[in-house]
Amino acid sequence: MKAQHLAEIMHSGQFRRDGKTPYFKHLERVAKRLKGESNDVIETAYLHDVLEDAPVTAEYLRIQGFNETVISSVEAMTKQMGESYSDYLNRVAANPIAVKVKIADMLDNLSDTPTNKQIIKYARGLLFLLKYKE
Repeated sequence: MKAQHLAEIMHSGQFRRDGKTPYFKHLERVAKRLKGESNDVIETAYLHDVLEDAPVTAEYLRIQGFNETVISSVEAMTKQMGESYSDYLNRVAANPIAVKVKIADMLDNLSDTPTNKQIIKYARGLLFLLKYKE
């Protein structure tokens, strides 16, 4: 899958909080939580952090042949500099694919030794986004 391959390359050398686990493992787990969903959902799962964490733009994703549904979903999941968490969640909530992927992302983050502050943040985010899940 093109999205999986691109994500693996773009997140190469990045690690989870433990400093040992390759970041790509997180993307695989998020995609696995969404097994059975559409290809657009799975591609978004693999690419959901690429605009934030790698030297990639939406235009680059277009050039690579990703469709506008995937690109807009990845953009919806990309937190902007200075953006409040509530504004970010409202933007995610407006995109049905982003909602599914963000819920899977939060669940994975909660399973990966989160801090107390992160537990509270993700719990609030999940309660908010679950209202928008199809």
